[in-house]
Amino acid sequence: MGQPVNVGVVGCGAISAQYFQTIDRLPALRLVAVADLDLDRAREAVRPYTGVDVLSVAELLADSRIDIVLNLTIPAAHAEIALQAIAACKDVYCEKPLAATAEEAAGMLRAAGAAQVRVGCAPDTVLGTGTQTARKAIDDGLIGRPIAATATMMTPGHERWHPNPDFYYVPGGGPLLDMGPYYVTSLVTLLGPVASVVGAASRTRAKRTIGSGPRKGEEIPVTVDTHVTGVLVHTSGALSTLVMSFDGAATKAPNIEVHGETGSLVVPDPNYFDGSVLVSEVGEDGWRTLPVAAGYVEGGRGVGLADFASTPAGEEPRTSGSLAFHVLDVMESLLASAHSGAAVTITSTCERPSPVNLTQPAD
Repeated sequence: MGQPVNVGVVGCGAISAQYFQTIDRLPALRLVAVADLDLDRAREAVRPYTGVDVLSVAELLADSRIDIVLNLTIPAAHAEIALQAIAACKDVYCEKPLAATAEEAAGMLRAAGAAQVRVGCAPDTVLGTGTQTARKAIDDGLIGRPIAATATMMTPGHERWHPNPDFYYVPGGGPLLDMGPYYVTSLVTLLGPVASVVGAASRTRAKRTIGSGPRKGEEIPVTVDTHVTGVLVHTSGALSTLVMSFDGAATKAPNIEVHGETGSLVVPDPNYFDGSVLVSEVGEDGWRTLPVAAGYVEGGRGVGLADFASTPAGEEPRTSGSLAFHVLDVMESLLASAHSGAAVTITSTCERPSPVNLTQPAD
């Protein structure tokens, strides 16, 4: 095994702890430095780890030790930080979505191409055993030709548990851009890229009340759609029905179902790496659980970063910028369709990511 890839992290918010834990246990990665607008928060975030420097953003980007910048800032800052990392000639891997808008994301990819550096992006949950076992079942022909899928995420909203939920309710947030990347990336992984979309959306209330933390009881404005639904027409001809909502109390609908000519699959929650894959074939009574057959076992946020870092030059990473851009383009087009009332053709495309063989945790 070669030397580990040195990682510098910008942004030490809530999600960073999961990345730090994964990086710490993967020998292919080494956490070298972190930066955050709140240096005290950065120091606290890396306190369990030794040998990690706390730097300013400028210092981190100028640090010659760092090979990849892991961008964990809020969505509105993704493009700004990514462009700075690209200008410093460093590969960059972003938390989802790739940027607040497809236009910003396109600029990132153009800059990366000119600088000859690579861009990757979460979510990497689709590399886990849940989605990958379902993908293998589809590729093996277990349910015949896929014809349709449903994807449902229904919650009352993240302000119930997040102490600073403001960014969920401004452009770049909302249920679609926040949770949609998990579901749309999973659908593209399972069924391939999307050719067109048609959508509808609504906004239930103009304000939300923070339910936890020091700001509990404070009201924040809502400036985005909080219930989005639509149909994705995949280039394969399969149709996916998507429902993303911060306006529902609960749901019993499976997170994702895929229906083929000879059977149906229940796919685990794409916000997680594992979970049971269920199948029911035509003529079969009830559902049976498929054995785990593909994906990273015991995956955690950051395995996609390791997968990205280990992808040979010239090969498309599974968590590529082009995949993330296509997913963002699909979501933005769905919102545009919802507001115009007309179907929207997706002008971008991507390679269907290569499958992940069953891979045990690193020693």
